[in-house]
Amino acid sequence: MDQIIADMFPPSHIPYQVIFARMLAALMMGALIGFEREAKSRPAGLKTHMLVSLAACTFSIISLESVYMKAFFDQRVQIDPLRVVEAVTAGVAFLAAGTIVLSRGRVQGLTTGSSLWLAGAIGLSLGFGHWIIAIFAAGSAFFVLTVVGWFAAASKGEARTDAGSEAAKPGGEAATSPNVAR
Repeated sequence: MDQIIADMFPPSHIPYQVIFARMLAALMMGALIGFEREAKSRPAGLKTHMLVSLAACTFSIISLESVYMKAFFDQRVQIDPLRVVEAVTAGVAFLAAGTIVLSRGRVQGLTTGSSLWLAGAIGLSLGFGHWIIAIFAAGSAFFVLTVVGWFAAASKGEARTDAGSEAAKPGGEAATSPNVAR
């Protein structure tokens, strides 16, 4: 039984309290972005953004921890944490691309795709321990998605109170331009 406990809690370079705090923050900051997308009934909402951010955080923590694992202290084994960043970016790009569609000559889902990409970056930032960067990025994203989104809609005369606010509205940008990217 002691071996199982020891295997479940191996020696860690990053204290477990810090790891759990980073993961919790990734969930909360992913939720901050996802909440806005969920409120607008977008394909990737609250849960998706939370999970993307948490996954990116988890991958980056594993990457950092693997650098210090005794099994990898061999000349033949080289660990590069930046490869994790590349892998997360590619994986999130795949998810984000799935939210972007061309329908009836209109591009939809660009904002949701870019917010997923940012949720991955926020998770990576937290996983690598860059709290300030993650907090600023999450706050900036929330500002862009809510305040800037409201001003953009107001300047076009669109009311953004309903769940389908990015749909074409009479006289709005989507009604006049066939290739709107939001």
